[in-house]
Amino acid sequence: MKILIKELAKSQWQVRLDQHAVTFRSEAEARAFTRTLEARIQAPHQIPILHPQRAAG
Repeated sequence: MKILIKELAKSQWQVRLDQHAVTFRSEAEARAFTRTLEARIQAPHQIPILHPQRAAG
């Protein structure tokens, strides 16, 4: 996932996540959001184990 931070206007910042965009009122808010997002992406994730259903008998 590509994450970009861009200033749109004097008090408007945008974080782009591939094709999705989120707008913030300050650079600090945009950077805090980006740090949280990156931490969540890099966090370990467990893949759920699917158990096959037993045949009714």
